[in-house]
Amino acid sequence: MLLRLANLSLLVLFPVAWFAPLLRAGLLPLFGLSEISVISGLQSLWQTDVFLALVVTAFALFAPYLKTIGLALIHYGLLRRRVLPVLAILGKLAMADIFLIALYITIARGIGVGRIETAWGLHLFTGCILASLLVGHMTRKRGLTKPGP
Repeated sequence: MLLRLANLSLLVLFPVAWFAPLLRAGLLPLFGLSEISVISGLQSLWQTDVFLALVVTAFALFAPYLKTIGLALIHYGLLRRRVLPVLAILGKLAMADIFLIALYITIARGIGVGRIETAWGLHLFTGCILASLLVGHMTRKRGLTKPGP
């Protein structure tokens, strides 16, 4: 029951994480910092590089959400457990997005041009991805497929 509830909560938490500020960035310390979220980053990316925008959209939005929906369907006996390996791959693709964000922050800080600060949305998004990986792992381990009494 707790595993199902944790997974269903991710259906709400992922969209919150997409709109939450991942980081604050500014060119010079004297000026204010702009907040960047997954959605605002994707909006900018769609204007400059459509291919990269498609890849990031798949990793940041579709992969984790499809995995969460798939796990919910398995938990309630509406999808076969045979799909679990595919869902695990979706979770790993979503984790790749977190790696890229961390890499960009590290590179930008190393260059020393401007200022970048991580924001609470990065922690929420990372937590959602890690929780999704844990729910998937526990689902495989426990064999949970049908609702309890």
